[in-house]
Amino acid sequence: MGIFDKFKDQAQDKAKDISDALAEEVNEKAGDRYADKAAEAEQQADDRLGVDDDKPGRPEK
Repeated sequence: MGIFDKFKDQAQDKAKDISDALAEEVNEKAGDRYADKAAEAEQQADDRLGVDDDKPGRPEK
């Protein structure tokens, strides 16, 4: 694994952490009224950023 692969993995991990935190914040502020919309938006963001939920070491939701 090259150094750029390591940076890419770190960036994807950070992006996943941010998208998880944003979805959690929306659910907290809206009282889970928009949980399905938040989950859908989170999945779309993850897809566009190339985040892999099946990556080893990634915690389950």
